[in-house]
Amino acid sequence: MLFTSEHEEVRRSLQKVIAAEINPHVDAWEAEGRFPAHDVFKKLGALGFLGLNKPVEYGGMGLDYSYALLMAEEVGGIRCGAVPMAIGVQTDMATPALARFGSDHVKRQFLAPAVSGDQVACIGVSEPGAGSDVASIKTTARSDGDDYVITGGKMWITNGAQADWICLLANTGDGPAHRNKSLICVPMSEKGVTVARTLDKLGMRSSDTAQIFFDEVRVPKRNRIGEEGKGFTYQMMQFQEERLWGAAACLKPAEWIIDQTIEYTRGRQAFGKSILDNQVVHFRLAELKTEVELLRSLIYRAAEQMMAGEDMTTLASMAKLKAGRLGREVSDACMQYWGGMGYMTETPVTRYYRDSRLTSIAGGADEVMLSIIAKAMGTLPGMTNRS
Repeated sequence: MLFTSEHEEVRRSLQKVIAAEINPHVDAWEAEGRFPAHDVFKKLGALGFLGLNKPVEYGGMGLDYSYALLMAEEVGGIRCGAVPMAIGVQTDMATPALARFGSDHVKRQFLAPAVSGDQVACIGVSEPGAGSDVASIKTTARSDGDDYVITGGKMWITNGAQADWICLLANTGDGPAHRNKSLICVPMSEKGVTVARTLDKLGMRSSDTAQIFFDEVRVPKRNRIGEEGKGFTYQMMQFQEERLWGAAACLKPAEWIIDQTIEYTRGRQAFGKSILDNQVVHFRLAELKTEVELLRSLIYRAAEQMMAGEDMTTLASMAKLKAGRLGREVSDACMQYWGGMGYMTETPVTRYYRDSRLTSIAGGADEVMLSIIAKAMGTLPGMTNRS
């Protein structure tokens, strides 16, 4: 069994924090287009939730990955997609490579305050011309003595307007695209870092997603994570945790919307009976509930692979693909059963419809996941057929 009684204690504690400190404010944050990241992260960090599987010497709990997975699943209980996404950036997108490959110096300067919630982190990979195609990024960090001088820009950066530092992927050499990049921790307060604008998005309304420019930003080379030229490899590893986290965070919202739809359709009358009494409705909701449970099983299996030290790339990609497509399926079907009310911004299904659409785009689009899966199957064009 993946979860024990100790896990359930952590689950209950996190649920209490979400119910008391986060969910009562979500509607206001969504309306404002921003949530107080420093305040929320400090509360989570003080209780150990931002470093469940991070090293104890940097403030983490030193637990295995199953606890991080539990948290990813549980933050899905937050009644919007933006705040869970921002938390996931802090725990499973901007810091895994830092925790695994960073020097003691860079961990103390950047990882420790991220774990405690004293600082907000963001991850800088995507650019206007390089989203899923990570190898084609243009941001450069040229060598100048003991420093890097960074020039370029990043786009769609979650937490970008409030972040204290960014885990930045940049070209640090002229070699092959997969071996000329490095991950560098860059304080957002450095001269030459500009948050150009926050982006107006379809969903994830309370997330401060930013466009960021770097104009001759000088940082010491000791801020680099691991070896120079290994950034692409580190980021690909980091993506696996991001994708599994993203899939796990989709479970509770899907379940909740199904439950909300059951409640609404049970009380809504049409042609002399409740909407729920129509077989097409209750059968469809039963199918969707089954799909959610199948996704949960796939996610747990991928996590078990990871904890066993095995390569979970294929299963994590499958989970990410399925989570995005299931979110679209659940949101569309449930919105239909809400009728005209489903098109009103005041109903929960509408927010879920907007927020869930991002899962098939961010962190690697569906088409990228399909390519990874096809590669594992040996069916990509140019690959030798496998028996």
